[in-house]
Amino acid sequence: MQSQSNLTFSRHYYEVMIRENHIDTLGHVNNATYLQLFEEARWELITERGFGIKEIQKNKLGPVILEINLKFNREIILREHVKIVTETLEYGGKVGTLSQIIYKEDQQISCEAKMIFGLFNTELRKLVSPTPDWLYAIGAIK
Repeated sequence: MQSQSNLTFSRHYYEVMIRENHIDTLGHVNNATYLQLFEEARWELITERGFGIKEIQKNKLGPVILEINLKFNREIILREHVKIVTETLEYGGKVGTLSQIIYKEDQQISCEAKMIFGLFNTELRKLVSPTPDWLYAIGAIK
């Protein structure tokens, strides 16, 4: 098992345009939709790094979110282009901390998320220690 203490993590950037299905009756992105956007960005990160749904189903190992803290700063409106920056902050034992920030077109922060996450064995139904492939998938750099 690779030591986790000597790892640093790269940032991942995901851009999206806010469409009609993202907007609520108030004319801005609904709070639950922020979670969907954050999830899209996380899937892009791990899929681009070789840990997509096919690998998860084959290896019976996949991501699990254990806790989420959201801070809403500025609303996002229809047809606005946003950038989601995802970065693992730390990973010790079986759990890590992930940061995701949505930046508006004018570079102001719209929403910040901090998450506790881990690697879940779908057969054993429990958290497991991170594999080298998983650490790579979440942006680990030696």
